[in-house]
Amino acid sequence: MTAAEAPRQSVKRVKAKIDGWVILDKPLHAPSTKAVNIIRRCFNAAKAGHSGTLDPLASGILPIALGEATKTIPYVMDASKDYAFTVSWGAETTTDDREGEVTVTSTHRPSKAEIEAILPQFTGRISQVPPIYSAIKKDGKRSYDLARNNEDVTLDARDVDIHRLTCIDCDEDSARFEVTTGKGAYIRSLGRDMARALGSAGHISALRRLRVGPFSLEASISLDFFEKITNSADAFEALHPVLTALDDIPALAITDDDATRLRRGQKIAVDPSTSDSDADDVVMTALYQGQLVAMVQRRGGTASPIRVFNL
Repeated sequence: MTAAEAPRQSVKRVKAKIDGWVILDKPLHAPSTKAVNIIRRCFNAAKAGHSGTLDPLASGILPIALGEATKTIPYVMDASKDYAFTVSWGAETTTDDREGEVTVTSTHRPSKAEIEAILPQFTGRISQVPPIYSAIKKDGKRSYDLARNNEDVTLDARDVDIHRLTCIDCDEDSARFEVTTGKGAYIRSLGRDMARALGSAGHISALRRLRVGPFSLEASISLDFFEKITNSADAFEALHPVLTALDDIPALAITDDDATRLRRGQKIAVDPSTSDSDADDVVMTALYQGQLVAMVQRRGGTASPIRVFNL
């Protein structure tokens, strides 16, 4: 066999160390995992993840972390979120959105006055049962997997925070809302439970996430932009620094020696007055010359690393 006749061996593309956040405006019908994979390919990134799944029937903000930004995902997931959503009256479904099969029907169509009267019941700390078609684990398995296998699924109620809930407008068949939630709140459950409280049946027919923590639509990029990229360098126009996810966390300026100690997993000495809080266990971002070195937990006159970044 000549060299020309030898079979070609595929060359594996070496992944790049890319660190930062992409604020994606996910379109309808696109699974979150598919969106993450598209972004990863555009950057040829070695590591990527998202800060909370957005249903295929929902659109809007899906923050995607690359490289060292994945270490800040828990802080973004804990942040408040804004949504706009529509509840259609007359039918409750297995999935609590328009994808599922109808399980309950009702002829009652609530007025705006009725709707506004029940909103205080769903504001503040409330209890809600998540949809059975959700990623919550039950006996070690995803709830949606159990439901798709026609197994009986019963999920426990959980407390969630609804900071703001407003009815924007309504007509005979549906109502449109805006809401600000804390961690773990399900909009599908919220719509279902409001319909029940109104003596009707309902499901989410439209859902758009407007904000996740510091990430909003104004800074977002469409998935179409990344799907059409021919030059990977163009993708970097949409890359935000890792520190962007930690804007609400107080900063601690450190020295070169402090940075070395933190990278080794060692504590550093700090002036207690560097925090506006008198409480112990204050989480702060440790910065050396403006560069993120670590997230630290300050206790009195010391700070211990809880996340170290290799930027």
